[in-house]
Amino acid sequence: MAAQARSVGAAPDEGRRHLGFLTAAGTAALADRGVAVLDPGSTLVSPGIDWGRGVVLYPGTVVQRLDGAVAVGAGTVLFPGTRIVAAGGSVLVEEAAEIGEEGGFTLKAEEAGIRIRVGAGARLLGGGSLARSNEIGRGAQVLGPIRCQDCVLGDGGTHREPDPDRRGGVLKGTGVARGITVPAGHVIQAFGLFAEAPLRRQIEFHPPPAGRAGEYPGD
Repeated sequence: MAAQARSVGAAPDEGRRHLGFLTAAGTAALADRGVAVLDPGSTLVSPGIDWGRGVVLYPGTVVQRLDGAVAVGAGTVLFPGTRIVAAGGSVLVEEAAEIGEEGGFTLKAEEAGIRIRVGAGARLLGGGSLARSNEIGRGAQVLGPIRCQDCVLGDGGTHREPDPDRRGGVLKGTGVARGITVPAGHVIQAFGLFAEAPLRRQIEFHPPPAGRAGEYPGD
């Protein structure tokens, strides 16, 4: 019985090795590098990832490096359903980013020369994706199931910044955003093709309370 139990327990690790992932024990050992892996059995991670301290990996996350480079900055949180793949390209996630809340998120750099950067304090949520090269600036946000390709969102404050004019660029809604640039303090909301939607100031979505000029609510 003991031999049978060892055999059954070993099978998942064989599959992990075959696909280039760490074993469950190797994944749990990331704790020695300051990475909080909440459920090593459901988390798939390749060797050779550059991890910052304080990263949190929720169950069901995948971080895969195939002939590419992946770096995840200190304090970043990867929520369930997040998938990061570097197959020839590179993915850089800077510190304190929040990725995958409310439905997961996918980042794929599948060709040489493809570069995805997610800036410090950025937030990606709602089941969207980044494919091809994308520059998601500091504090910028992608909110919703949006397929982003070759987009640039400007650096700024996070969604907690009280002044909307100072926040990073935002895409919100659902659909395809291809070749879109959104500067700090601005947002494009669309439900289809983002290229057809207007660029608007974020203050339109977060005006100060009546009679209290200069005060701004957070998201």
